[in-house]
Amino acid sequence: MQDRAGFAEFVRSLPKAELHVHIEGTLEPDLMLALAERNHQPLPYPDVSAARAAYRFADLQSFLDLYYRGANVLQTEQDFYDLTWAYVTRAAQENIRHIEPFFDPQTHVQRGVPFGLVIAGILHALEDAHEDFGITSKLIMCFLRDLSVEDAEHTLATAHLYQSRIAGVGLDSAEIGNPPEKFEKVFDQAGAYGLHRVAHAGEEGPASYITGALDVLNVERIDHGVRCLDDPVLVQRLVDERIPLTVCPLSNVKLRVFESLASHPLRRMMDAGLLVTVNSDDPAYFGGYLSDNYLAVAEALDLSPLDMVTLARNSFEASFADEKRKATCLAEIDAFLATR
Repeated sequence: MQDRAGFAEFVRSLPKAELHVHIEGTLEPDLMLALAERNHQPLPYPDVSAARAAYRFADLQSFLDLYYRGANVLQTEQDFYDLTWAYVTRAAQENIRHIEPFFDPQTHVQRGVPFGLVIAGILHALEDAHEDFGITSKLIMCFLRDLSVEDAEHTLATAHLYQSRIAGVGLDSAEIGNPPEKFEKVFDQAGAYGLHRVAHAGEEGPASYITGALDVLNVERIDHGVRCLDDPVLVQRLVDERIPLTVCPLSNVKLRVFESLASHPLRRMMDAGLLVTVNSDDPAYFGGYLSDNYLAVAEALDLSPLDMVTLARNSFEASFADEKRKATCLAEIDAFLATR
C-alpha cells in the first residue's frame, strides 16, 4: 500500500456513491446542541464534549435509544435543512457524486412534527447540493420495523402524496424479533406505487432475514447483509442475481456485530463475488464518514487501491441512479484514474 497520506488523499478524491446513510444519523453533537438551544429543547449534556462522550453504546438497541433522543431536537423545516446540508457539504469534500439517504418519518411524526415539514427541509438541501456541488440523490423513506404494520401503512399513504420526490422505501431499526415478513403487505403496496424497495437484513438478524427480504418483500438491495456468509446457498443466489449489499464496517464494529475490523467479512464477501458497497450508516455516532470507512477497512483488511476502485464502481452500479448518471459517474472514476 502506498504511503498513508497519499492513500488517504486517493480515497477521498475517488468519485463514489453512498447508498446507506441515515440522515438523522449524521447529527453531530455540536449541531444537536445548537438545534436544542434554538428550539428550547433541554438536553442532559452541558457542552459538546459531554454530548460526544454520550455517543457510546453497547449494542443496536442502546444506540437506537440515543439516536431517538438526539432526533428530538429536530423540530422545524430549517432544522432538517441544516442537518441535511451539513451532511452534503461533507459529502462534497469527499467527492461523493451520488447519495441515496434514508429518513425515518415515523420518528418525527409520532412526536408531532408533520411529514411534509420533514421532507421539505431534506429535499431543499438535496436540491441545493445538486445545484452547488453536482451531487445527485435518491431519497429513501424507511419504516421502523419495531412499530406496527398499521403505522407503516399510514406512513406510506402519507408518503404517496410526495411520491414524485421519494425514490424508494426501506426497513430499519431493531432487527431482532422483527422479521421482514411482517411488512409484506406494505412493501407490496410500495411496489404497486412504483417505488424501489430495500431492507436492513442480516445485520444482527440471521441470514434467513435476508432471504425473507428477497422472497417476501421483493427488495432490490440488502442493507448490511453481512450474515449472508452463514448460508452458502444464499451467497450463490446473491452473486448470481447481482443483489447489492450496502455494508457499513465501522457501524458493524461499533454495534458489536463484529469484534474488530480485522474480523470483518468484507474481504471474504468481495472474494466471493458479491456486489458489496461500503457506507457510513450513522456516521456521527459511529466515528466515521464514507472515506473513513474505506480507509479503515483498507488498513484492517489490507485492501489495495484497486479494491477501493472496485468498491467505488460497485457503489454506482448498485445505485438507483439512471443509466446515464451511472455512466457519467463511472467515467469520472476513469478520468480520475487517468490522472494518477
